Amino acid sequence: MIRKLTSFSTRHRWLTIVVWTILGAALSLVGNSMMYDVTDSQAGDFLPKKYDSAVALRIAEDEFGTKPDPNALTVLVGRDDGKKLTAGDQRRIAATAADLGRERIVAPKPEELMKDHSQTPRVSPGAVAPDKSFRLLTVSLSGNPADPGLQDVYKKFRDGAKDEFAADGLRVGFTGGIASTVDNTDAEEPTGKVVGSLTMGLIVVLNVLVFRSLAAAFVPLIAVALIGGVASGAVVGAAKLFGINLDPSTPSLIGVVLLGIGIDYFLFLMFRFREQLRNHPEQNARSAAAETTGRVGSAITSAALTIVAAFATLGLASFGQFRVLGPAIAISVLVMLLASLTLMPALLAVLGRGMFWPARAWKTERTGGISARLGQAVTARPVRYAFGSLVLLGALGAGAIGMKMSYDQQGLHETAAVRTAEQISRSLPAGVSDPHSVYVQSTDGGDIKASSLTGMTRALAKAQGVGEVGKPVLSKDRTAARVDLFLSVESDTQKARDLVSGPVRDTAARTAPQGTKAYVTGTAAVFADISTAVEKDLRLVFPVAALLIAVILFLLLRSLLAPVVLMIAVGLGFVATLGASTLLFQHGLDRPGVSFTLPLVLFLFVVALGTDYNILITDRIREEMEKPVPARHAVAEAVRHTAPAVATAGIVLAGSFASLAASPSTQEIGFATGLGILLSSLVLSLVLVPALAALLGRGLWWPRRSAKTQGRHHTPDGPPPAPEEYWPQASARAYSERH
Repeated sequence: MIRKLTSFSTRHRWLTIVVWTILGAALSLVGNSMMYDVTDSQAGDFLPKKYDSAVALRIAEDEFGTKPDPNALTVLVGRDDGKKLTAGDQRRIAATAADLGRERIVAPKPEELMKDHSQTPRVSPGAVAPDKSFRLLTVSLSGNPADPGLQDVYKKFRDGAKDEFAADGLRVGFTGGIASTVDNTDAEEPTGKVVGSLTMGLIVVLNVLVFRSLAAAFVPLIAVALIGGVASGAVVGAAKLFGINLDPSTPSLIGVVLLGIGIDYFLFLMFRFREQLRNHPEQNARSAAAETTGRVGSAITSAALTIVAAFATLGLASFGQFRVLGPAIAISVLVMLLASLTLMPALLAVLGRGMFWPARAWKTERTGGISARLGQAVTARPVRYAFGSLVLLGALGAGAIGMKMSYDQQGLHETAAVRTAEQISRSLPAGVSDPHSVYVQSTDGGDIKASSLTGMTRALAKAQGVGEVGKPVLSKDRTAARVDLFLSVESDTQKARDLVSGPVRDTAARTAPQGTKAYVTGTAAVFADISTAVEKDLRLVFPVAALLIAVILFLLLRSLLAPVVLMIAVGLGFVATLGASTLLFQHGLDRPGVSFTLPLVLFLFVVALGTDYNILITDRIREEMEKPVPARHAVAEAVRHTAPAVATAGIVLAGSFASLAASPSTQEIGFATGLGILLSSLVLSLVLVPALAALLGRGLWWPRRSAKTQGRHHTPDGPPPAPEEYWPQASARAYSERH
């Protein structure tokens, strides 16, 4: 199947390139313009409906017609001179707020297919500081806060509000909701551009150094950008078709994954293509590209399907952010796999030897070099190298002892929104800009009376962690009630989650009127429930993903022992990476713990992507062992041929993921995945796995026996028959010199 596909794409190489180009242009437009229509930034929407906060959200929507607004922002208005607000100031604030609530904000003309976010904001009065140093307003805008179009609308509102209040001698500050999103985005933009440029530069420089060719440096980047456009459109199309909402972080994760694995797969093909042209100088580019992809295609297919299988297991997760991330990544990787078997071979068939122009040294095989010396060293002393690798992985893995999960937002920028929130918290309860609500619902269909809620409101006011409690609000049919409250601590902290999931919920449940049941929702309540859902998902997804990866390895390698060796290796790599991340962030930087998403995302990325390199090296070891040569010599040859591709690809992929560390929200994932990929490529694939293969010899493929060696009578480490019968001339000469 793979050979037929690659043969077709290389025969019709220009048609293949044109089709991919058209698809890339069309689907890029769809993906870029509609991505924000299928993303949802409200974490509570991803919770299973059975959780306490999710039930409360449903009551809020069904009975009160309200839904948590991720764009709701708090506006602080005070005097320029810092004095107390007078009665006249209060009237001017109210009048200006009313004017702002009637003025329609016209958005800049949207691009093709993009939504027009022109709208009239909803402005309502809020609390006044006890010392009358400021008054709060609540403003809400409709749309996705991550959408640049809505962010432009917010900026126009913000600038207009500043000007109008300034005319009355008043100053304003904005915090929460879309204000925090925009400030963080603006703060990260310069760093993001620099990191993106450095990542692209890293890929170009590495490819130039390795291949001594500009085409080899830029063609993969152009191809991956084209494929990324197709994948983006496919993901958006699938989300639209099935009515799925994606997490806002999904597009950036997809971009990083596709850049990394796309360059990886192109590198795998280019190294093998160059080797094919070197060993068969008489072969034309089309035939060489077809044969190369036919040889490497099974390894690439297995590597890609490993990633797909791992992320597909997220479909079993109860937490919606995980459940939608899995299919999105899986679809993207499948698109990249199809391109690896069609577009990439077509490009190689068109460019041929020009891919490596103007370099000429590649036409002569190097028998020495770092890769050859590494292969010889590992196979000469496999016990020493295996033991050293295990010690390193074990030392790093020990850091995972005592690991804790954190749901705090780490490393936020010191923005204007943060400073405004701090000013508010000095005068009002810290949670005033992010209120929580207790929803009371009748369980017997009877009416709820406001007087029956007095005991609950009094008890909540005395509950630990509650700063202020509002008056009860009844639904139209009186079968539900809402009691708003402000926490005495910031809502996005672990302390707030402990208070809400403990004293607040206990008090609400205990004091709810007879015949009713109480549910608590809000930021802290939602994330407290998310922590419970994530813990359950970790126990389910880990073993299922590991089993699927093991099955794929078994089908590829057709052996029982080899998959076990690889799974143990990648498992050690995962534990080592998690331990190193815990040492740095929890112990080194004294954070409450590692991000709650880190273990699962790290497991999937490091195990699934790291397995790519193990598959490549193991597939080449098997190929070399099918020749009648000593097992250790076969391993050394596999390392010599494969190490440059694995090392280069690993550094590129690690660099791609490390770029995520530039953003505070993805700092831990960026560091951890970058480190995990480096360990997988440089330690596991090039040292530990070859060392274990050298120790096990052909027993690695038990119970399978190579068809090419059956019936040949030579010991695994004894002298083989004449090498020139089986190897290219350069390899035979190198073997003779060493023996």
